[in-house]
Amino acid sequence: MRYLPSIAAMQCFEAAARHLSFTRAADELSLTQSAVSKQVAQLESFLNRKLFRRVRRSLCLTPEGAIYIGEVRKILAQLEMSSQYIMSYNSHLDVLKIATLPTFGSHWLTPRLTAFLDRHSHISLDCCEQVEPFDLDKEGIDIAFFYGHGSWPGLECHRLFDEEVVPVCSPTLLNSQALGSPLDLTRYRLMHLSTRPRAWHDWFASQSLTTEHSYQGNRFETFHMLIRATIAGVGIALLPRFLIEGELTRGELIMPWSHSLISANGYYLAYPERLGEVEKVRLFAEYLLHQTD
Repeated sequence: MRYLPSIAAMQCFEAAARHLSFTRAADELSLTQSAVSKQVAQLESFLNRKLFRRVRRSLCLTPEGAIYIGEVRKILAQLEMSSQYIMSYNSHLDVLKIATLPTFGSHWLTPRLTAFLDRHSHISLDCCEQVEPFDLDKEGIDIAFFYGHGSWPGLECHRLFDEEVVPVCSPTLLNSQALGSPLDLTRYRLMHLSTRPRAWHDWFASQSLTTEHSYQGNRFETFHMLIRATIAGVGIALLPRFLIEGELTRGELIMPWSHSLISANGYYLAYPERLGEVEKVRLFAEYLLHQTD
C-alpha cells in the first residue's frame, strides 16, 4: 500500500497555510469552510500529525506543518507543470529532448536552432542545461552536448570542435601596464571555472612555467558567470575563445598575454547508440555536424 494523500487534501492544506485561514482558503477554492476543514483534518489523520493549531482565534502552522508545506508546494508545482506539458503536447510533432552545458548552449547552440527548426517544422525542441555528469537514458535525453574526451559507454559521440583557451581581462584592469612575462598575470586575481581547477596550471605549464598561484583565486560554476565577472574587472580568466569572440571584438575583453592553449579535450555531440537511426536525432546531429565542417 502506497502512502499517498489525496490531491484535494494537499490543495486545501496549501491554501489554508498560505492564507492562515480556512475561510479564505475556501473562497479561493470555491468550497465551503467546512469542506476545507474536513480535508485538512483527513490529511492530519492520514499523517498522524497536527498541521495547524489555534492561537487566540488565529490559525498557525505547527512545526510539522511548516516542514510539510514546503514539500506539498513542490509536489503541486510539479504536478501543475507536468499537466501543462501534456496539455501543450502536439502529437503531430516529434519532441527532441536536448541537454547542454549552460554557456555552450547560449553562445554556440541557440544561434543555430532557428535554421534547423525552419527546415524541420515537425520537430519541437525541449532544451535543458546540465553542469554535472548525468545518465541520458535515466533523464530521457535524446541528444546531449559534453566537454571531455569523447568516450562514454553506450553513447555515440561526435567531436564538434577543439577548444582554444586564452587569458582575458577587462581593459581597465591593467591600467595600460605592460607585462614582461606570463607570470606577471599573477599580480592580479586569477579566476577559475569550478570544474577546471587545473586550467591555469596547464596554461603556465605549456610555456614551461610554474607558479604557486595557479590554483589560487575565485571560482565560478559556469562560464557565463566567469565571463561576466571578467568583464566587470574582478580578475583575469582563462576562457574558450569561441565563447568570447563578441566580447573581444567589442573591446569588452582584451588578451593581456597572447599565448593560447589547445585543450586535450573537446566539445562533443552525443546520443544513446540505440537512437542513432531515429529520424529526429539523426537530422539534428547531421545538421549540427555540418555547422562545424
